[in-house]
Amino acid sequence: MQIESIEKKAFNIREHIINTVINNGDGHAGPSLSCTDILATLYFGVMNVNVDEPKWEQRDRFILSAGHKCLGLYGTLIEKGYEKAEVLKTYNMLESIVPGHPDMKKFTGVDFSSGALGHGLPIGSGMALSAKLKGDKNRVFVLMGDGEQGEGSNWEAAMFASHHGLDNLVGIIDRNGLQINGSTRDVLDTRDLREKYSTFGWSVKVVDGHNIEELLNTFQSIPFQKGKPSMIIANTIKSKGMPFAEGNVKYHHWNPGKDSQESKDATDALEQYAREKGWKL
Repeated sequence: MQIESIEKKAFNIREHIINTVINNGDGHAGPSLSCTDILATLYFGVMNVNVDEPKWEQRDRFILSAGHKCLGLYGTLIEKGYEKAEVLKTYNMLESIVPGHPDMKKFTGVDFSSGALGHGLPIGSGMALSAKLKGDKNRVFVLMGDGEQGEGSNWEAAMFASHHGLDNLVGIIDRNGLQINGSTRDVLDTRDLREKYSTFGWSVKVVDGHNIEELLNTFQSIPFQKGKPSMIIANTIKSKGMPFAEGNVKYHHWNPGKDSQESKDATDALEQYAREKGWKL
């Protein structure tokens, strides 16, 4: 029952992403769609947060390091009840609370503003160390992209986190194999991320990033090893949920036009999936 409920939330988040890009002109559809199952599992099956008290000190923290995936986070926080869906009508507009990267001073529920890549893991490490020093039991989750692994700051943070034994820190890599200008293998091949993070002192698991049950079981087993930070490498598909765009780098940023065939195909795909599941749009 819980798995189906999370699957429905993931579908709703995808619907928010696709409709916002279609109605507002453009947006980072591909990377937002690849991480929706991860976000839905975290917020509806794992993280300890309180919508009625968004700044509750003991809440788990979430950092979207790859901030351009923000439509996925906005959709998730809307489904959780932090804001109304109407705010997405102003996506990426001047003075909007939903800019092209998440802003913690504008959108309730965003734990940290992010944009420049490679900052999430260092910030998350600091948050996790702070919690340890204060004796708090909350955890810090950091969602990164696989293209983002080319940023050197990640590896400084990886050493820092293992040195301090931050087993309240969980890194998640959305490994869809693509970044804005090509495949991650061609742009900067980071090779075996499991081996790299293990060598840096982390406990690492590799999962199917679209399998809710596997994600849920994996998150529920953290820390994977006491005294070590946990890393989840989630294999995903870019633009998941838009069949014509899945695994295609040109949909990293999507500008379909309201009345285009691609917009119709994307909407039809949502409707077909909902019908197969017996859900109402």
